[in-house]
Amino acid sequence: MKKSEVLDRLKQLPSIKVNKEYDTVFEGFSVTGNEEDLKKLTEMTSVENVYPNQTYSVTVEKSVHYIGAEDIRSYLDADNHRLTGEGIKVGVIDTGVDYSHPDLRRNYKGGYDLVDKDSDPMETKAKQGMPTIHGTHVAGIIAANGKIHGVAPEAEIIAYRALGPGGMGTSEQVIAAIEKAIKDKVDVINLSLGNDVNGPDWPTSLALNKAAENGIVAVTSSGNSGPNMWTVGSPGTASKAISVGASTPPIQIPYVTIGVNERQINVTQMQGASEWSFNREEEIVFGGKGYPQDIPNTVKGKIALIERGTIPFTEKAINALKKGAIGVMIYNNVKGEFAGGLEVGISIPVVSVSKEDGLFLKKKMKQQPYIETNYKKVEDSIADFSSRGPVTYTWDIKPDVVAPGVAIESTIPNGYESLQGTSMAAPHVAGAAALIKQAHPTWNPEQIKAALMNTAKLLVNKDDYYSTIEQGTGRIQIDKAVKADTLIYPSSFSFGLFHNEDERQQKVITLTIDNQSLMKKSYSFDLPKAQNGIQWKLPRTFTVEPKSKKKISLSLDITPSVLGKGIHSNWLTILEDGNEIKLPYIYVIEEPNYPRIMGFQFGPGDKPKTFKYEAYLPGGAEEFGIALYDPDTLRFIKFLDFSTNVARGMLKKELTQKEIGIEGTFKALVFVKNKGKEDTIEVMISIEDSVVLEEE
Repeated sequence: MKKSEVLDRLKQLPSIKVNKEYDTVFEGFSVTGNEEDLKKLTEMTSVENVYPNQTYSVTVEKSVHYIGAEDIRSYLDADNHRLTGEGIKVGVIDTGVDYSHPDLRRNYKGGYDLVDKDSDPMETKAKQGMPTIHGTHVAGIIAANGKIHGVAPEAEIIAYRALGPGGMGTSEQVIAAIEKAIKDKVDVINLSLGNDVNGPDWPTSLALNKAAENGIVAVTSSGNSGPNMWTVGSPGTASKAISVGASTPPIQIPYVTIGVNERQINVTQMQGASEWSFNREEEIVFGGKGYPQDIPNTVKGKIALIERGTIPFTEKAINALKKGAIGVMIYNNVKGEFAGGLEVGISIPVVSVSKEDGLFLKKKMKQQPYIETNYKKVEDSIADFSSRGPVTYTWDIKPDVVAPGVAIESTIPNGYESLQGTSMAAPHVAGAAALIKQAHPTWNPEQIKAALMNTAKLLVNKDDYYSTIEQGTGRIQIDKAVKADTLIYPSSFSFGLFHNEDERQQKVITLTIDNQSLMKKSYSFDLPKAQNGIQWKLPRTFTVEPKSKKKISLSLDITPSVLGKGIHSNWLTILEDGNEIKLPYIYVIEEPNYPRIMGFQFGPGDKPKTFKYEAYLPGGAEEFGIALYDPDTLRFIKFLDFSTNVARGMLKKELTQKEIGIEGTFKALVFVKNKGKEDTIEVMISIEDSVVLEEE
């Protein structure tokens, strides 16, 4: 369609005003208009994409400098080239990459689309469904080389589109992408994606371990389901991958107070909305769950406080905007904070707050409905949304490290945008791995992982360190990792599960001390503080010859009944020529309070008139069942299924319509009883079209 014809069609949208026309970088326009007409633009067949107008700054360069990437540029590789990632292939398994972006087109070296099954891994565009930007943002953090510079600006980006419209995809597509990356012999892969299954044997985790065994440094985000324990999801649970949590670079972040109360309420910017920049008192009004009928007309000129759930964030925000709101605060419907985004750009600020803070505001605003925004400098703290470990069954410590994941500006299709999440933290580590690989081309994934973990900076929360299951070994320091000449692996370890009735037990761990220097080195352990019920057996001072490795054994003798049940975790310290290397360890006494069921799905079977469900049971189940209820009266209908003594791992079952015996939409209560604890998940399922409608 000619530009003149498009202009004629735009005249049918009365609020749309054309500001500028473009015909060199692409065919298009910049426009302004109301939210309703702007949304209609996406429905025009002649319009390929619609993007919000953004104000840009080079925040990614601040985070790149902060983790030491700029400081190491003068370090030369074996060919006397500066460390920029030159010659290193980084596979980005994500939503695709906008390889036409001026900051990425020099780095893009091909890829594959696992969604459409072709060789064009471009991001989803509006005409194909809900557009995506995520993979381009991730690629920019790794290797942008233009207006902004990523961690490894000359690394080669190989894009694998495993997630389609709206950023959705299947394990099948992700695993196929990992397999393709292995065949393509990439050096590093980044997976800024995941699910809520905290188990070591989920297929994507196993596939990622296989990539590491094939010589690929596998980097993955830990997830955005913090701050509770057991929230690291697959593939962040992969034992051989580098699982990355999110920390804050030096930033000014807003917080609000209400009335004379001193409680500081952190607000988290939502992707696609205007910046939260209020500098005086503003009145807030409660808007329910954000339906038009929930939001009162009195919200005009005020900020709407809205509960998360039932309808999308975008719909809530647009409904508030139509009523005249100048800002929106969405509070979580489960404990803790969350990171979210809008499907389209919106002209007012939209932020998220924790459930606890949202309910506090809702209560206090009845007496004093005014909030005030202030700003504080934050750095090297762990983001509340960053998922925590440990991993069920293996009790491994995850994440392994943390990296900047808050307010990270990077590339998106046709521009730049600030996003946050562990999805932004992981590519910092992938870029770091590319620099280390360039500097040390013979190092294997275990050695590169050790270099990053052994040299990380432990982060402090107030007066004490964040725990091992919050930060692993800490925030990466690339300049120190590249120069590391002692590598110790595994760089964290688990002694596993003990029971109170057990007598005194001994467990042994073997470490490899890898001296990469040209000098003989001496090492010793800093003996842990004496404690009843526990005894360490550690080697005394020992030496390792230059360019050599030595295996050492250390053992832990414990009497579980003396120590008491729970998760016990800390750091061992190895001393090397005045340097300290911290190694996190963990052991568990008695079955801890982890979720007994995860990842429940219900859908159509592979044959006509069949249905299937799957669920992940990290510890197995003494009893497992799915009870169906009438969604209106909550009257019990029947058990869809019931089993006893179910083995741990993935539970899959297919049922015929005849076996089910009923049709309709039901509230399903999925329950698991195991080792003294019962967990439930409530979902709405439809037997007719067999889809999960809503998880509550």
